[in-house]
This record gives sequence, structure tokens and C-alpha cells, in this order.
Amino acid sequence: MKLARFAAAVLFAGALSHALPAAAAAADRSPIQQRADQFLALVNASYQALYTVQQHAEWDAATDVSDAHDAASTVASKALAAFMGNPALITESRALLEHESELDTLTVRQLRRALLLAAEGPMTNPALVSDRIEAETQQASTMNGFTFRLRGKDVIANDLDERLVKSTDLAERREVWEASKAIGPSLRPGLVRLQGLRNGVARELGYPDYFALQAANHDMTTAEVLAMQDEFLRTLRPLYEQLYTWTRYELAKRYHQPVPDRIPADWLPNRWGQEWEALVEVPGLDAALAAKSPEWVVKAGERFYTSLGRAPLPATFWSGSDLYPVQPPSTRRKNSHASCWDMNLDHDIRSLMSVESDEQWFTTVHHELGHAYYDLAYSRPGVPYLLREGSSPAFHEGFAEVAAMASRQAPYLQSLGLIPAGGRSKDDEIRTLLHDALATVPFLFFACGPMTHWEADVYAHQLPQEQWNARWWKYVNDYQGVVPPSPRGEEFCDPVTKTHVNDAPAYYFSYAIATVFEYQVYCHIAKTVLHQDPRRSNFAGHPEVGAFLERMQAPGASRDWRAILREATGEDLSTRAMVDYYQPLMDWLVKQNRGRRTGWTASAGTAEGTVR
Repeated sequence: MKLARFAAAVLFAGALSHALPAAAAAADRSPIQQRADQFLALVNASYQALYTVQQHAEWDAATDVSDAHDAASTVASKALAAFMGNPALITESRALLEHESELDTLTVRQLRRALLLAAEGPMTNPALVSDRIEAETQQASTMNGFTFRLRGKDVIANDLDERLVKSTDLAERREVWEASKAIGPSLRPGLVRLQGLRNGVARELGYPDYFALQAANHDMTTAEVLAMQDEFLRTLRPLYEQLYTWTRYELAKRYHQPVPDRIPADWLPNRWGQEWEALVEVPGLDAALAAKSPEWVVKAGERFYTSLGRAPLPATFWSGSDLYPVQPPSTRRKNSHASCWDMNLDHDIRSLMSVESDEQWFTTVHHELGHAYYDLAYSRPGVPYLLREGSSPAFHEGFAEVAAMASRQAPYLQSLGLIPAGGRSKDDEIRTLLHDALATVPFLFFACGPMTHWEADVYAHQLPQEQWNARWWKYVNDYQGVVPPSPRGEEFCDPVTKTHVNDAPAYYFSYAIATVFEYQVYCHIAKTVLHQDPRRSNFAGHPEVGAFLERMQAPGASRDWRAILREATGEDLSTRAMVDYYQPLMDWLVKQNRGRRTGWTASAGTAEGTVR
């Protein structure tokens, strides 16, 4: 109740202090523009205040899982949803947009953003919104509070991941993989409920389903999203087939087994088979990082950005973040998924991680700080609070991955003393390309394939829960060429073990867009801004790179993402840069795979992935 009263007081104060000055400042504008200015002044002030309360409550719930924190998070989420989904706000936004031609572009974008936010919690049906928020909170609590067990002992997710990376004992690997899926049945009931609730809130504002709402957040339709994902896969399939074939034979050799027709899921170094880079160690990197502290890893990430001319992270980042694993004897439980948080849309940036001194976390730190610096770039007076976000949701991941990609390049690693100053041999350069391709190309076939198509089925086609696991494994086979180690019936719920299915639904296609964006922007910077070979580029120490990125980032959501990308790179979104980047690897793989079977057997009734 205290939190609800505080939110109401902040909303009233924000409305009173911002609406009247806006009216005076807009006296020389048209009547409809003045009306919109007054309305948006109130909405922006109240949105920022309530957003801040919500973020703090959700942060507490993620960093210290408890019933009390879950309850506070629910109240804060309801307060924000009640405001943004208010019927009067929806009505006024729609009424103003009927005069779109009389309004400036920034106003129109704010009004459309307000309606998209309203669609997440339309108070035209307050009971539905309340039920959805409570269900989301309960699902997060179930997920964050789950204790993994292996051979009778409690383990954390990092332990399972490490064993899947390092173990060559197939019996152990199968136990670990199955332990990682044990959370699925406990999450199924919550997702069944959320399937209906999420679709329900989307329909309140005229969207056919929740997937369509998320597509609209990218200015696309469901059909356009699926077509784009399929086009990514079509253009990248020759490279994936070569990587897949090399991996199939490599794993068979590693485990002393016959070469399988399709790759067993427990053979791969990732719980979902989405990233395979652990099969190839970048020369010297893991050993060098083992000698560094986790604190050094985080500070190295910050130094990368300051070398581009960006300001040091705010002091509140260091005082407020939760950066390292919870150590015994502490019983505190926290979300194990790395994330970056914009707490107030005005420079209070934090990160939730569990940093350790290894290659994965070195890259993750550069990635997460990429989110932080994007947040900081658009947190400026020219961008209203409603538009202080990525121009597209994919832009946030894209910019973060541009930094992650730059962090893997040899010249940068040499400058940090993580690999020898003499450079890499030709063999090492190919291995590095192979490592990076295994991190990104299989990811795209997971993201564009099973994740996007399964969630489209769940929301757009209301796939019944009795078919969830079968449909999931059909897509995993068809798109990835991966099969479970043993039959997985509907008593399991393997897709729900993926964090994003629970807390970022119908969103994974955005990561795929971001990956293609990453290569396009990274290669453009290397070639055009720095005049360097993209495979041997070093962004660090070049303020012109920071300036280029900040120009793309500063508008936030005040401009269309396609226009920003086209203006910066001179072309529309395309996998061309990615294909070009890996051409030397493609040539090498073709030679390695000569005489081998490529591809895999697809499910009955599809033409994808036939063995040749």
C-alpha cells in the first residue's frame, strides 16, 4: 500500500508541475499541437516517475528473491500499468493521432509509443492486467528460485554450463543436460496461464495476439518478422551447413563415437544448442583471463568505452550494480541471467551479472556495458522519456554485440596482454574465425528457427500445451539438425527452460535482427571509419568510433530504426556483411568437409535439411 500511495503522489506531482509550463511554452503552436504538448508533458513526467519505482522494485526481486520483493514488484508493475493503460490515456492518444498530419514527428512517435505501452496493460480490462502481472511475477519467482540438482546435490546454472563445456564423459553429459531441463515441468503451468493472459492484453488494444504486438514494436507484422527470419536462414544456410558438418565430425572424434546423422543435444556445449564456440578455444585467452580478477574483467570493459571517447560509467553504476556470483554461506538467491538496467531513464545505470574470469564473461561484460552506454547516449533533454529506448528493440542488442565483437579481435586482445604481441598465425586466425562463427551462426539458426517459430505458434496460432514439446523438437530438428538424447514426451516442457520464453516472450527474433545488425555496423566501422580489415580491427583508442556510434544512438526511439541504419551504413539490413566476414572460413570449411555428408534429415513433411 505504501508503494501504491507513493506512486499516486508522484503521478499527481508530475502532472501538476509539467502540464502548465508546457502550455505556456507552446502558445505559438497550433491548437492540436498545444493539446498534444500538454498531454505528453503529463504522460512523460508520470511515466518516468512510475517507471523508476517499478525498476527499483524489480531490481530487488531479481537480486534478492523473496516473497516480499515479489509482492513489491507486483504492486509497482500494477501502478505503471494502471497509468499507461488508463482508458483516458488510450482515448486521448488515439484522438490526437487522428490529426497526425497537424502534429510534428516527435509528437507522433510519442503517441504511438504510448499506445504500445498501453497494449502491455490496458486498463479497459483491469482484472486481466492484474492477473497478467501477478502471473508474470509468479513465473519469475518460480524461475529464479529453482534449485538445480545433479547426482543428489544442489548446483547452480553456471556449474551445469561448465560441465557441458568441459566434460567428455557422455554419461555425465546426459545427466547434466537432463538436470538442466528439470525446471521445465514446474514452469509449464505458469506459461499456460500466461499464453492466454498475454494474448488477452494484446487483443484489448486491437492486436490479434501477443506475437503481433511484439512485431508491431519493431514496426513489422508477424508475417514480415517470420519472412525476415527465414530470409536470414536462407542466405546463411550454406555457411551453417559447413559449420554443422565440421561440428558433427569433430564431436564424434571427441567422444569416440560414430558420426551421427544429426547432433545429439547433450553433445553440444550449451543447454539449448544455440552457441557452440566452446568447441574451439581462442589461443591463450582462457588461460590469460584465469590470471585476472573478476573486477579486472569489468574494469577492462569500461576502459574499452572510455578509450572511444565515452565518459566513465556513473558512480551509481558501481554502488548499485550486482556484478559477481553469490558466495557461500550467503543464502541470497538472484537471477542468473546477465542484464543491464536503466533504473530511471536519467543516467542511473546498473548491471546484474555473475562475472568470473573467463572468456565468456569477458565478452559478456563488453556486451552488457554496450547496453549501458546506449542508455546514456539517449538520456538527454532532446529525447522525451517515452522515447528513451532503442530505436528498435533490436538496436539495444545490436550495439551491445558490436562491442562484444570488437572485444574478440586480436589487436584489441594484444593491447590488453591477453594474447602474444606477435600476432596470430594463419592457423590461429582461422581458428578464431571458427570460434566466432560457432558463437553466432548456430545462434541465428536457434533464434530464427525454434525460438521465433515456436513462440509464433504459441501466441499467434494458440498451440495447445499438449503439443508444445513435440513442436519444439520438430523445429530444433528441422532448423538446427539437433535431436534429444532420448524421447522427450509432453511430460517435459523443454522450450520453457529458456529464460526468455518466460520473461521476454515473443522477443527472440529481435536478437536475430540484432546479430545481423551487429555485423553490418561493425564491418562498416572497420572498413569505412577506420579503413581496417574487419577481421583484424581494433576500435579501442579511436574516438571517431565512439562518435559514430553515439550519432546512431543519441536519437533513441525518436527516429525510425531503418532510417538510422540506412543513413549510417548506406544500406538496408542484410546478412551480406556477415557472409563476407566469414568467407575465408567458408573456404577452409569446404576443404575440411570434402567427402563428408552435409546437412541432416528433417522431420517428415519438410524439405529442409536433407542429407546430401
